[in-house]
Amino acid sequence: MISEGSSFIKGMLLGGLFCTLVTLLGDFNKGHQSTTDHHHHHIQAPSEEELLKLPEPKRLELSQNIRVYCAILVQPRELSYWAAVKETWSKHCDKAEFYSSENVKVFHSVNLDTKDKWLMLRNALKHAYANGKGYSWYFVALPSTFAIIENLKFFLLNKDPGQPFYIGHTVKSGELEYAELEGGLVLSVEALRRLVGVFSDNVKCPEQGSALWKLTEEKELAVCLKYTGVFAENAEDSEGKEIFNTKSVNTLIKEALAEKPQEVVNGCCSDVAITFHGQSPNHMQVLMYGVYRLRPYGHTFHDSLIFLPPVDSDND
Repeated sequence: MISEGSSFIKGMLLGGLFCTLVTLLGDFNKGHQSTTDHHHHHIQAPSEEELLKLPEPKRLELSQNIRVYCAILVQPRELSYWAAVKETWSKHCDKAEFYSSENVKVFHSVNLDTKDKWLMLRNALKHAYANGKGYSWYFVALPSTFAIIENLKFFLLNKDPGQPFYIGHTVKSGELEYAELEGGLVLSVEALRRLVGVFSDNVKCPEQGSALWKLTEEKELAVCLKYTGVFAENAEDSEGKEIFNTKSVNTLIKEALAEKPQEVVNGCCSDVAITFHGQSPNHMQVLMYGVYRLRPYGHTFHDSLIFLPPVDSDND
């Protein structure tokens, strides 16, 4: 009996391992069925030298043509973060739309009527594409993320939205590479067009996923995009520093102090950082002050172009 019981348990374990392996292969291989072989690479912001080579009229044209639609995913329990984002960085988007899991009377939002995070992200992007015509880039963020939209526009300056871009802070999970939602991510209009198209295919991009266990919404997004030939790309500045940060400014400074005490500023953050995640509502107000309001009197900035605020905006 002991021998039979032992064999049964071994069989159960082997069976479970086999099912897990099959699921993993099925999950991550479905993104590899694209006919195009793609190798991960990093894409960088333009350097000041590159911009200065362009004639001034061209720089002005580029800066005016970049229009960013911001989709912020919120839940009622995050009202304090929601309020902070509404009063701070979202004013710098050409269009900012809040997508909520349920109806909230305090603030205007698009009610997605679901608490499922993948369905929220999926339906928010479908709504943004259907209702956000005329925008070249679609930025997705959580309410605990602080974003500097002008730096995002600067990063996108030399990139064609007619090409399929899916950009952020990328990580690998097995064979799947995806952009972490905590740091924010950006899709070109062409990438979003392809994504919305594959949403109708419940085999390639199911609403509930196809694995034995549920994937996170950011992984589901990457899998669906892979089916359309769109792959996650890691964003960096011209010096190779991360610009979509999945940590707060405070955390990054502490890490720099511990690891590079003689180079805290250079070791911490990029000069053209786009996002910082894990910011409290109060910290967002402080960042807003430091980024947009505090200026050394008499100091002249030598930026080669200017991003004007959206029409009728009351931003800082």
